[in-house]
Amino acid sequence: MNYRTLALLIICIAAILIAGCTSAQNGVEKSAVMQVAPSTVENSGAGVNYGSSDIVHGPMMPVPAPTVAGGEPGEGIEQKIIKTADVSLQVPNVTMAAASIEQIATQAGGYVSTTNIGTDYNSQPTGSVELRIPAAGFDSALAGVKAVGTVTSISTQGQDVTAQYVDVQAQITAYQNQLAQYNLIMKNATKVEDVLAIQQQIDDVQTNLDRVTGQLKYLNSQVDYSTITVSLSQPQPVGGPQGHDFVTAINDGIAGFFGVIDAIIVVVISIIPLVIIGIIAYAGYLVWKRNRPVKP
Repeated sequence: MNYRTLALLIICIAAILIAGCTSAQNGVEKSAVMQVAPSTVENSGAGVNYGSSDIVHGPMMPVPAPTVAGGEPGEGIEQKIIKTADVSLQVPNVTMAAASIEQIATQAGGYVSTTNIGTDYNSQPTGSVELRIPAAGFDSALAGVKAVGTVTSISTQGQDVTAQYVDVQAQITAYQNQLAQYNLIMKNATKVEDVLAIQQQIDDVQTNLDRVTGQLKYLNSQVDYSTITVSLSQPQPVGGPQGHDFVTAINDGIAGFFGVIDAIIVVVISIIPLVIIGIIAYAGYLVWKRNRPVKP
């Protein structure tokens, strides 16, 4: 083998090695690009063209719930408690008590959501008042309500909705991420069918986002403002529901007297036909007796 042949063989081997290394490097780079493509597209959004085969026509999977340093979902989040109370009071005057309770709500920075005043089956005044009080002033407002009258029953509840709160927040984050991805794809879509498909996905995600956002607002309102429901009643007066009244007794006596007279009139008128029939029968008997032949 001469030197020219040896040199040519070495050059061929070197070319094959370089080509193999270049192919392997290109494969690794392509794999890396495929792995980071979603985040790159989400962050940059420039210089990317999407064909119809790149459009995601099905619903995108929600992003998992966020975690904090401790590793547990929602760890470190402030506890969310919904406080409610139901109080039954016996008061001298229902209307005045309702006004006093409304003043308590205003002083505590809250408001009265509903007020109902009426009468029960004994025509006794009753009422109910529902207060919305800032959570920080719940205990002081409850104490003020109890001082308005005599407490006949009371119950308080505290519902922990921290887990539900964290779940709703995670859903909002997931839908926001989906919406951002679909809007990015929409900017680069060129075909009409792709635009329509993406718009449908955007509408669905926006609907879900609005729904869970409404749930979060409701939870915040229930946590920030506690609810106190107060039932009001007046004690029964002495002598019965209406109390003792001499004028009522006299009127009842007069009504009873006229009731008896009315009954007598009804009875008399009812027996008049019987009296007439009896008189006719007796007159016939007398005539028969007078015309009867005398026995020898």
